[in-house]
Amino acid sequence: MRTLWRLGYSARLLKTNNFRTAAANTSFPAVWTLLARYSGIIPGLFVVVRKNRFFTMPDTVEDKADLRLYSPHPGVRGMTQLNREAFKRTVVVPVLKVKTEIVNTLLKSLKHVVLQRPGLKRVIEDPEDENSRFLILDPHKIPEFSLGESEQEVLNQLNVHPEVCKHNLELTYENFKSEEILRAVLPEGQEVTSGFSRVGHIAHLNLRDHQLPYRHLIGQVIIDKNPGITCVVNKTNIIDSTYRNFQMEVLAGESNLVTKVKENNIAYELDFSKVYWNPRLSTEHSRIVELLKPGDVLFDVFAGIGPFAIPAAKKKCHVFANDLNPESYNWLLHNCKLNKVDGKIKAFNMDGRDFLLGPVREELSKKLPLQKQEQKNSFHIVMNLPALAIEFLDAFRHLLVREPCGTAGLPTVHCYGFSKHENPAKDIQERAEASLGTSLDGRCSTYLVRNVAPNKEMLCISFQIPVDVLYKRPCPDEAKQASKRLCTSNEFSEEKFLS
Repeated sequence: MRTLWRLGYSARLLKTNNFRTAAANTSFPAVWTLLARYSGIIPGLFVVVRKNRFFTMPDTVEDKADLRLYSPHPGVRGMTQLNREAFKRTVVVPVLKVKTEIVNTLLKSLKHVVLQRPGLKRVIEDPEDENSRFLILDPHKIPEFSLGESEQEVLNQLNVHPEVCKHNLELTYENFKSEEILRAVLPEGQEVTSGFSRVGHIAHLNLRDHQLPYRHLIGQVIIDKNPGITCVVNKTNIIDSTYRNFQMEVLAGESNLVTKVKENNIAYELDFSKVYWNPRLSTEHSRIVELLKPGDVLFDVFAGIGPFAIPAAKKKCHVFANDLNPESYNWLLHNCKLNKVDGKIKAFNMDGRDFLLGPVREELSKKLPLQKQEQKNSFHIVMNLPALAIEFLDAFRHLLVREPCGTAGLPTVHCYGFSKHENPAKDIQERAEASLGTSLDGRCSTYLVRNVAPNKEMLCISFQIPVDVLYKRPCPDEAKQASKRLCTSNEFSEEKFLS
């Protein structure tokens, strides 16, 4: 048997006090009894009972407009191997019968009450009338399956008689969002992970211990619900401080971890299992590069595969890029060629401290004496190794042995660090001051990059290296040697950058 509920404009009178009081204390199926009782009292309201029609209402169907519309079948709780068929369930939703020719117009006018679910058709055929269609409405927005005044006004303007019916809607795995699926599967009350970092075709997760028994199911759900994701990995240990990579487990999909990414309109290729890449740093990479001007010199101490170095080179800066990880160094060279800047970047594969005490010191020794007060080009040193970079700042102490050349062109350092302190900016500055051996009050700025974890922030502290830190005044013999070096460097003031 199926019940068809036709509503005229006078159905608004359902909100009369007597009916509302009775309905509020009555279960949903019993409302139909109330409707029958009030059908002779409320003008325009009538209940029609017909047999063998499209909208069948068996007793087993869930006919309450509650959150079950957004929840898979409860039988999936505790599932560890994905069974998509088990997610099916049938719910009751309101549908509006309309003529085929005005369907598109009504979809636009009633879009705020039309049911929106992944993979679900909003318009279905009327099996008994080829000239009509049914619009599926959201039962949460159509209380008691009754159209509101605004919706009825829309229908009135289009000369449409409101005819709302009940429809048994079968929801399948395809109609649920990943978070809804995982919430239904994991033990009730436990945290659900549906977010991830995307690196090309790879989804990178950091699962909690209680989620690990469900990790393969979680991986498959993420692949199913995110077009373009063909591999899901979970980090199995913390980032190694030496090479900034970590062990990972492939949870679902292919095992190919060589991928392509695009950041700020620049393409990079990398092996995600062997190098460091964090898509959440895109804005920070762009922020630093925007500080640079054509002709500036950039020293990237922990360059990775080049997210600072390559866009800087494209901006016609002179770039010295270094990374200790041989894999990062090789991918850096690869990406320099990929982006046609291999002739503008000098790449190094060495420890960061050795890079500062070697190539950086050498280049500054050549270029700083040539800087004039009005010179527009500047030097920037980026140190993006948040776990350790501040410990390398002591390498700037007396890096140059010569008479100071004034304040023109003093290098600007952008050093990154983590902090769990209640005042992370103060903490990062004090640690930098301890490493440099001088105060940075009034001479530095701190920038909050991102929240890494609860009570853990990533910051960037930027400052010009103070003259008294960078320079060590030489003894007389050293001064003569420095003068000779200065004469030689004046003859070769332009550096040709090789890959």
